[in-house]
Amino acid sequence: MITPVGILAVNASAFVMVHLEAFRIGIAACALVSGLVLNGLTAWWLLRLASRNAPPLFREYRMWAIGSAMLLVLVTAGAGGYLTYLGLRDPKRLPDALSVIVATFMIALPLAVSVAARRIAGIGGIIPVEEPPRKERSPRRGRGSLRSRIQGRL
Repeated sequence: MITPVGILAVNASAFVMVHLEAFRIGIAACALVSGLVLNGLTAWWLLRLASRNAPPLFREYRMWAIGSAMLLVLVTAGAGGYLTYLGLRDPKRLPDALSVIVATFMIALPLAVSVAARRIAGIGGIIPVEEPPRKERSPRRGRGSLRSRIQGRL
């Protein structure tokens, strides 16, 4: 089972290398979309975290926060796609250091931002998961239940 998959992977890689100029734009576009999705989800989560932890401040600067997040997501994703495109210009120089560094940065950036924000917010774990709401307990009144007090008065 593994040998046929390996043979297919090698042949697919060779095909991409021979036609790298044609695949270059597609790979750069995929890097752009990937950057938009990963960084966009991270920015969305950070904006939700800010709206929960600092509601008055977030309400006052909401447009600035959303605008800044959008600009940052667009710039980082665009830079990642463009640098990927530049890194794939010569098939004889692959693996290219620029492509490897950009790909590593594009994967590490949203993860590092999420982990740092979770640490600052005091939330445990790496993956943002909605925690179920906790049930609040009503305060207890003195000794005994209400029924026993009512019966005691009768």
